[in-house]
This record gives sequence, C-alpha cells and structure tokens, in this order.
Amino acid sequence: MDHVSKKVRSKIMAIVRSKGNRTTELALGRILWAAGLRGYRKQWPVDGKPDFAWPRLKVAVFVDGCFWHGCTCKYLPRTRAKFWRDKIENNRRRDRRVARRLRRVGWTVIRVKECAVFRPSTVTRISRAVEASRDALDGNRSRRRFAAAGARG
Repeated sequence: MDHVSKKVRSKIMAIVRSKGNRTTELALGRILWAAGLRGYRKQWPVDGKPDFAWPRLKVAVFVDGCFWHGCTCKYLPRTRAKFWRDKIENNRRRDRRVARRLRRVGWTVIRVKECAVFRPSTVTRISRAVEASRDALDGNRSRRRFAAAGARG
C-alpha cells in the first residue's frame, strides 16, 4: 500500500524524467562515439528535448523505449489494457507532433526504437542525416563566399 494519495503519487511521477537509460541512450551514445559521430549534444532544449542533437546541423535523434512508444516487439499488459493503450497512443501522438514541429523549422528528425539501437542500419541512418546536413551547410557557405567574392569585384 502506498503511503501517499493517488493524486500526490501522480504529481510525483509526473515530475520524474528519465535520461541516461542504459539500454537506449547510453548504448546509442557509445555506438555513435565508436562510429566517429561526434559533436552531438544530449537533451538539447528544443521541442521534445532530443536525446542526441547536432544543433548547428539541425539533426535530432530520439531514442524511444519499445514499450512506451508502442513497438510491436512488446505486448500490452492484460490488466488495465484500455489505460495502457490510451497512454501509449498519447505518447505516439506526442512523438508525431514534436517531429512535425521540428521539421517545420528545418530539423531532420530520426526516431530510433530500443530494439533497433544495435542494428548497423541505425548508425547508417544517423550518419547519412548528419553528413547531408553538413554538406548542405557547407554548400550554403561556399555559395555565400562565392557571391561575396563576386560582389567585391
């Protein structure tokens, strides 16, 4: 039996935020580092607080726990099934809303499920997004330099 009321327990649990989960964020961080993908920031303060972000390149990576984000590799509990179905669906709705907002302001958004963290394709997807953003940024710089040089004479 809990020593606080349901309402108080709910408020306490709402305050608790997870970060640094070993099976998701920390594992992917080690993989990114080993692959030479550096320069990311953790928990960058933009919409949704991506687990990994390259702010200058506008690349955001979210690492989602399979249960909480409705991956098919996990099963719903049989007790209070409607509650869990609604909760997970709300999480998925929020994920889509956050991704849409970030994309609207020019971010590349990548979502990685917990069960896909160790797949080689995950690092490939992330590195391609980072490289494409770098190339676009470098291309914009060289075009600006060329235009400025032409304006000078």
